[in-house]
Amino acid sequence: MKKLSELEKDAVGVISAVNGDPRFISRITSIGLTPGCTVTVIKNEKNRPLLVYSRDTMIALNRDECGLIEVEGGKKA
Repeated sequence: MKKLSELEKDAVGVISAVNGDPRFISRITSIGLTPGCTVTVIKNEKNRPLLVYSRDTMIALNRDECGLIEVEGGKKA
């Protein structure tokens, strides 16, 4: 498994786990990033927020948050 922040631009993965404190997990799952959800990386530039597309929504996440989200796959579309 990889961390979401490790995926390259245009890579597609499936969220396998969301780690962290209960507040973080609640916030992330409330925006639709739940285990089993497919995400596509739109932009992944060093020292910038990660931009992902999931469930017909574009979401910006900071790098620390992406390190707590584990994904399977990660191959380019």
